[in-house]
Amino acid sequence: MKLTHKKISVVVVCYHDEYNILALYERLSSVLKDITSSYEIIYVNDASPDNSEMILRDLAAKDSALTVVNHSRNFGAQAAFTSGMAQASGDAVVIMDGDLQDPPELIVEFVKQWNKGFSVVYGTRKKREPSMGKVKAWLFYHLFYIIFSRLAYIPVQLDAGDFSLMDRVVIDHLNAMPERDRFIRGLRAWVGYRSVGIPYERPERYDGRKGVSVKGFLGGFRWARKAIYSFSYKPLEMVTYLALGTTAFACIGVLYYVVSFFLTDAPRGISTIIVLILFFSAVQLLTLSIVGEYVGRIFEETKGRPRFIIRDIINDHKKKQP
Repeated sequence: MKLTHKKISVVVVCYHDEYNILALYERLSSVLKDITSSYEIIYVNDASPDNSEMILRDLAAKDSALTVVNHSRNFGAQAAFTSGMAQASGDAVVIMDGDLQDPPELIVEFVKQWNKGFSVVYGTRKKREPSMGKVKAWLFYHLFYIIFSRLAYIPVQLDAGDFSLMDRVVIDHLNAMPERDRFIRGLRAWVGYRSVGIPYERPERYDGRKGVSVKGFLGGFRWARKAIYSFSYKPLEMVTYLALGTTAFACIGVLYYVVSFFLTDAPRGISTIIVLILFFSAVQLLTLSIVGEYVGRIFEETKGRPRFIIRDIINDHKKKQP
């Protein structure tokens, strides 16, 4: 017996995943056939530089339930998810990465919770891939989520990635949002509606690539900045408190030097001046960097460029709809 008769759409982002595509497609198709008789798989090829497009074209020629969206260039995972959600026509939409670290079998539990009335069902990573190690996992990810949850002006689910199922009403709200610098797991929480997390252990990449490289660390740092500056005003508040604190510190310093000039024989060397200049310069640069992050995001939004450009679509299900 099927779990539902409603249509399920699965959006998979593909970038450097040529060795994962066939395995993910087979597992995903098998899972979806057990869940419902009406489904679609939407692969978003975000201009992957490997042989992913040819593999996807061959699969789409054999399976009409598979849609392939090819971007004109690489726009990033968040834009690719947005592109797939705009293409999806299901009553519920699942978004997931194409590296098989998001196990397709978990979609069964997602749908069960969806049937209970939850509009958003997301996977929570109770344990990450063994190659990362507990220390790295805690420092790079869990600690970030703790900090983010303290700073954000919306409730944020700890250790929840993009892997999730969202009801059509949530997808429609996300698709209607005009912002371009998107952080989907934050937008998903901002929309509201009933949500629940399903814990799972995150496996290694199917193609064997492992570890957190310097490039990956910098990418994660940019991703963390995106999350914080998109859903928190606390950095700006901290700038205000920092300015007040340094002003008070400066006043105390001026008072101290005036008193010491008349009452003591305090040293009047240039080193004190250098330290003060360095301190206040650092405060100013920090303040400018925080304000610059917000100004940069305003600049990006006001340009009004499209979030992605689609080069072509194979097996376009939306064209077949009346």
